[in-house]
Amino acid sequence: MTTNRLQVSLPGLDLKNPIIPASGCFGFGQEYAKYYDLDLLGSIMIKATTLEPRFGNPTPRVAETPAGMLNAIGLQNPGLEVVLAEKLPWLEREYPNLPIIANVAGFSKQEYAAVSHGISKAANVKAIELNISCPNVDHCNHGLLIGQDPDLAYDVVKAAVEASDVPVYVKLTPSVTDIVTVAKAAEDAGASGLTMINTLVGMRFDLKTRKPILANGTGGMSGPAVFPVALKLIRQVAQSTDLPIIGMGGVDSAEAALEMYLAGASAIGVGTANFTNPYACPDIIENLPKAMDKYGISSLEDLRKEVKTSLR
Repeated sequence: MTTNRLQVSLPGLDLKNPIIPASGCFGFGQEYAKYYDLDLLGSIMIKATTLEPRFGNPTPRVAETPAGMLNAIGLQNPGLEVVLAEKLPWLEREYPNLPIIANVAGFSKQEYAAVSHGISKAANVKAIELNISCPNVDHCNHGLLIGQDPDLAYDVVKAAVEASDVPVYVKLTPSVTDIVTVAKAAEDAGASGLTMINTLVGMRFDLKTRKPILANGTGGMSGPAVFPVALKLIRQVAQSTDLPIIGMGGVDSAEAALEMYLAGASAIGVGTANFTNPYACPDIIENLPKAMDKYGISSLEDLRKEVKTSLR
């Protein structure tokens, strides 16, 4: 029997390979299904879902940066009811064997719990990614993101975990003094895993108008420019917790994915690369075995175990 060198097993997720389009960069899958068979992917992290529909921030809300981009979309989504009635059923009908990770966002502990409870009932949702770290929406805690306050993060994660029927992964922001403290709070609250990193915060100016390019002023910075930051923070957290990490932040090649593994990741989220190359994910999947051969890696599971041993 042939062994699948790319296979990954995480709480709630048995994946044929570790490559997962990141939430916010892949819509609900339909947008990319015209380009390739989504069954090639390990999983999909669907766009953030809130209890009620959101139209997002005013435009312009996207800007280019050197080696990346800024976005201030503002969690635009059709709301839980439409996601359950239309988006997830389409994925289940077209791709019944594709495990879905549902990104859940909210503006209160109660909303996070309600959306987690509702969306976890969908048969093809195998895990939740709890978005406590979106940098371009207003969260009510004296200007802090939920993910910047360990106590608030604990409360929100605990509420979501208790409400959900599937494992909860918590998405961490890099915009903190001590990311380990927040990771530990998520672990103590019952999280099954972590996803990291969310975007950094940045801005650009229009020299003609002398005003910020984004209507929101600031936005989340992503792309290859954030890759070294992601590696450093993933390594920090991996040294401090046994929770599995889905690593993301600037991954655009098989080699970058393997570097994420060396930092301590157990699977890989691919975000901004999907905008520059709609075939980014299948390209990385195709090139992973070649890169593994080049660097003497027998399987991703062996690499994960090797790294885990070295971190202790």
